[in-house]
Amino acid sequence: QVQLVESGGGLVQPGGSLRLSCAASGFDFSMYSIQWYRQAPGKERESVAGISSEPDNVVYLASVKGRFTISRDNAKNTVYLQMNSLKPEDTAVYYCNRIQSPLEWGQGTQVTVSS
Repeated sequence: QVQLVESGGGLVQPGGSLRLSCAASGFDFSMYSIQWYRQAPGKERESVAGISSEPDNVVYLASVKGRFTISRDNAKNTVYLQMNSLKPEDTAVYYCNRIQSPLEWGQGTQVTVSS
């Protein structure tokens, strides 16, 4: 089955860290650029970070640059999003998807930053 499955979310205090994972199956993962997105309540989905297929070029939303790091392990068919110095405004459901030929959206993983 062709799919991407997000995991790793949770509740964290401001200033804390989380690492999200996006596990791919059913397609040649290394050929695709992957994007992390997020959607906060009442807001539109926005792109947070993206990583190309080899060689690895990355882009970030301005508000997360310097705090979030996207990476990929093609041997594990997984893209990661390391999130440090989290802020309450980072609270959202986080999704991943292919940039080319995007798939149907998955369940996402909830990230809540609150004291």
